[in-house]
Amino acid sequence: MKKSFVIRIDEETFKLLEAWAQDEFRSVNGQIEFLIHQGLQKSGRMKKSKAKNTNGSVKDDD
Repeated sequence: MKKSFVIRIDEETFKLLEAWAQDEFRSVNGQIEFLIHQGLQKSGRMKKSKAKNTNGSVKDDD
């Protein structure tokens, strides 16, 4: 199950994030999720063995 929440991002950051997401054929939401998971893995807070979808997002096992 995924949780919904509001995030406030300044306009310039959002534009950059939107362009990056388009470059990788993701939605902005998908790009944010991908970056969060990537950061969690890099920091050692999430195991790298979690199954992933083809777009790089983590599959829900629930």
